[in-house]
Amino acid sequence: MTDSDARILNAFAKVLRQHRTQAGLSQEELAHRAGLSMRYVSLLESRKHQPSLGTVDALARSLGLTLTAFIAEVDAQARAGTG
Repeated sequence: MTDSDARILNAFAKVLRQHRTQAGLSQEELAHRAGLSMRYVSLLESRKHQPSLGTVDALARSLGLTLTAFIAEVDAQARAGTG
């Protein structure tokens, strides 16, 4: 994994966890809404798996966000180096 990949993955995990907790959802609740397993959501938040674009879309929509807005936030976090 390149440094850029790691930065993006870290930013993705941070944005996902932040939006999930702000929405008051457990990993299990988010997983159910997105049609995923709770274990998979946990692995995404702990940076142990890289999601497909379809998974990112399902998660974003489950959090009330568009795919574009979610990815833009991940991109901003990654570029700021705060991911």
